[in-house]
Amino acid sequence: MKLHANARTCPNSRRLIVKRIEQQSWSLTAAAEAAGVSDRTASKWLARWREEGEAGLVDRGSAPRRRPTQLTAPKVIAIERLRRVRMTAAEIAECLDLALSTVSRWLKRIGLGRLSRLDPPEPANRYERKRPGELVHVDVKKLGRIQVPGHRVTSNRRVHARRDAGGYGTVGWEFVHVCVDDATRLAYAEVLADERGETAAEFLRRACRWFRSMGVEVERVMSDNGSCYRSVIHARACRELGLRHLRTQPYRPRTNGKAERFIQTLQRRWAYGAIYANSAERTAALPGWLAHYNFRRRHGSLGHRPPAARLAELEQRRE
Repeated sequence: MKLHANARTCPNSRRLIVKRIEQQSWSLTAAAEAAGVSDRTASKWLARWREEGEAGLVDRGSAPRRRPTQLTAPKVIAIERLRRVRMTAAEIAECLDLALSTVSRWLKRIGLGRLSRLDPPEPANRYERKRPGELVHVDVKKLGRIQVPGHRVTSNRRVHARRDAGGYGTVGWEFVHVCVDDATRLAYAEVLADERGETAAEFLRRACRWFRSMGVEVERVMSDNGSCYRSVIHARACRELGLRHLRTQPYRPRTNGKAERFIQTLQRRWAYGAIYANSAERTAALPGWLAHYNFRRRHGSLGHRPPAARLAELEQRRE
């Protein structure tokens, strides 16, 4: 039971008031004064105890017993059934002669405030490649360039950032290109100046060299439908590297979910997880953070082991 924060009595103290009046012959005024409450309060708990016994000493809900303006159960059922045939809140309000605010409130209460709630949730389609390098995921994350620490660090939004070259705060953008192995979650990333096709192609070549240094031969690469990944120069790089290029279905970023999830961790732990004086300092911290991620950080989907441990395990199985 949760008592009101300003309550002067609890069930035990109310029981003591009743005991003093009924069994010890205290006056109502004396019992109330000893409990630190008014005569009216002591009289209330005494009357409830005489009518209901111990149950009368427990707090009751503050909701009124009768609410004439409350919607009846048939009305609520009608709202739900009309929603099930994909009617909007305004259409339901007009059909049932109710206020739009009332219909919206009840739709929210029954969990149908959004039309998307009418569709069953899509089941998770989890997959994981068996061999390291069988598939890698690539993506790009745009980050604001730092000149001085902004409000994320200082918690001061009163200092407005100037956008000219000599100003403060964030000026322009820089792009973090990431590449994540599907089987082991080994990750490689670089901070680059843009997200053009030639930049993405060169990044892919360097990522493949890095994975090769880890003993992983990349076979396939998956990306979204960004212009840099649809460019001719990126396709040429995939052919030179002997990679099969897979692209996600439009508007389905979950297909490339391992890269998306890695970017979330990258932002939270590296990009926004420390205080940087400028972008150069943040960029310099990336290799160290990647080494921590790949070799020491425990990964939830890998049984709380780092990606390098998963790589070693898969290599042992192949042998």
